[in-house]
Amino acid sequence: MANENNVTELIFTGLFQDPEVQKVCFVLFLPVYLATLLGNGLIVVTVIISKTLHSPMYFFLSSLSLVEICYSSTIVPKFINDLLAKVKTISLKGCLAQIFFFHFLGVAETFLLVVMACDRYVAICKPLHYMNIMSRKMCHMLVGGSWLGGFIHSIIQIIITIPLPFCGPNVIDHYFCDLQPLFKLACTDTFMEGVVVMANSGVMSIISLFILVSSYAIILINLRKHSAEGRRKALSTCASHITVVILFFGPATFLYLRPSSSFTEDKLVSVFYTVITPMLNPIVYTLRNTEMKNAIRMLWNQKHS
Repeated sequence: MANENNVTELIFTGLFQDPEVQKVCFVLFLPVYLATLLGNGLIVVTVIISKTLHSPMYFFLSSLSLVEICYSSTIVPKFINDLLAKVKTISLKGCLAQIFFFHFLGVAETFLLVVMACDRYVAICKPLHYMNIMSRKMCHMLVGGSWLGGFIHSIIQIIITIPLPFCGPNVIDHYFCDLQPLFKLACTDTFMEGVVVMANSGVMSIISLFILVSSYAIILINLRKHSAEGRRKALSTCASHITVVILFFGPATFLYLRPSSSFTEDKLVSVFYTVITPMLNPIVYTLRNTEMKNAIRMLWNQKHS
């Protein structure tokens, strides 16, 4: 079918319909978004400026924080603004752009989490070869590969979506643009597109989860050979990574690896991984990391000295 779009503007139903509830959400979510920018931005700046945080682990952490800032900013500012709007609209092109960057940055984050797990595996299981394996060139290649992987994944999703005709209705039952809600508005059968999208996302997620689980399983097995102090330090670092992986993959798995629905619960889960999780990540990493806390404290003291 030719791509004949009578629809140029889309309307979100939003998270809640009650105006008073939306105002409460605005008061709650605006500080959360600002905390996301502040927390992740602080990690990026601290790693760049600090003379003690030049190991590959902190380079990957700062890259993850940068992705978190961009990822959250793809959805949250528009979402917060719409909480005070009577009619929540977005252009079709704007919707496609939001889908592209949402999937691009989401998958880049997934690959970065895999890279960080592999980094911990090398550091703990092959400590004598760590600096040779995780050279500066390799670190830059891994981060660049994560961004490239996200870009390729997202391009595939968009190439599938652009040819679809949208001739009405134009109401998306969500608070941001995503593929499944948009597919429901297409004036043609989107079964095959849905299968391709599910396969694209599913294969990437399964491979990433397999590498993550395998890396941490091997790490835990190898920790038995370490001293009590070595085990404590390694477990502390890995616990932060595992917590972030669960926060990221848990909600995403709930939404994307099961049949789509229009339940309000889906929107609430989406709020968790688009709004809440990006704020929690810097908290998780800094609370359990003495070096990061000391570097932030030194940065603060230099600012006021």
